[in-house]
Order: sequence, then C-alpha cells, then structure tokens
Amino acid sequence: MTDDRKNGTADAAAGGRCDIATVMRRASGQLADLLQCEPGSVSAVKGTGEGWSADVEVVELEKVPDTMSVMATYHVELDAEGRLVAYERVRRYARGQIDRR
Repeated sequence: MTDDRKNGTADAAAGGRCDIATVMRRASGQLADLLQCEPGSVSAVKGTGEGWSADVEVVELEKVPDTMSVMATYHVELDAEGRLVAYERVRRYARGQIDRR
C-alpha cells in the first residue's frame, strides 16, 4: 500500500482531486525539496478551477537568534492531484517581524 493510500488519498492517485490537508503537506514538501530549504508552514490554501493555490512559508537562512532567521513566502500552484506546477517568491522577512496592516 502506498503512502497516498495510507493517508486516505487513493482518489488523488486515481486521478481525483486531493483533499485540503493533503494539498498542504504536498505544497510544503515539494517546495522544500525544490528550494532545499526547511519548510515552515502553509499560511493559505485555496481551490481553483484547475487545482489549488497556496502560500508556503520557508526558512531561507538560519540565524542565531532564531528570530533573525530569514523567512520567505512563496505562492505555489498545484494541479488537482497536488503536484506542484508553478511557484513564485512573493515576500522575504525576518522571522520575528510582524505585519503592520
């Protein structure tokens, strides 16, 4: 039995649409593999007509103290099966930085 089937995503393996939890794991994992960075978190996920879009936070540069580490937000696009098809860095910031919106 594959990991996909263990995680309850057998429909995705058969060409169906992934569930949101699976998409979050795949978006984070695939981007971290491509960038060779530590995955942080998924801060947004939204279904689209063709698949999914998500914002993923990653650690781009580890610093001491930890609050000085350089983080980045990447906007990623995934197909309906949760495969990464595009990504773009949209923001870089220090880990301890708070948005002032």
